[in-house]
Amino acid sequence: VQLQESGPGLVEPSQTLSLTCTISGASITTRPYDWSWIRQPPGKGLEWMGATTASGSNYYNPSLKSRTSISRDTSKNQFTLQLTSVTSEDTAVYYCARSHAIGGSKWSDYHYWGQGTQVTVSS
Repeated sequence: VQLQESGPGLVEPSQTLSLTCTISGASITTRPYDWSWIRQPPGKGLEWMGATTASGSNYYNPSLKSRTSISRDTSKNQFTLQLTSVTSEDTAVYYCARSHAIGGSKWSDYHYWGQGTQVTVSS
């Protein structure tokens, strides 16, 4: 199973960050797996942002819920993160990953990880 994040590396403050995770070697609709977005700001730990389940339900970190949206395209085996009204605090390495349960914030909570993509919020 491989996951690959894609999207812009630089986003201006107040704009919307949009990243796509492309999955290969597994189907996004296969139960019982969940597909998450996790980020790691510089010098900080992992933060789970949200997830989409095999059945298409979405769950979000309460602290980010008002700004976060996850969607999926089953025909392309992809899921997408949108984070609105970004600030410098959203500068981080963003990862997509697969797990059996949502909400984990440890590397070991996930079976497979993308390589991560650096996103910097700056004008």
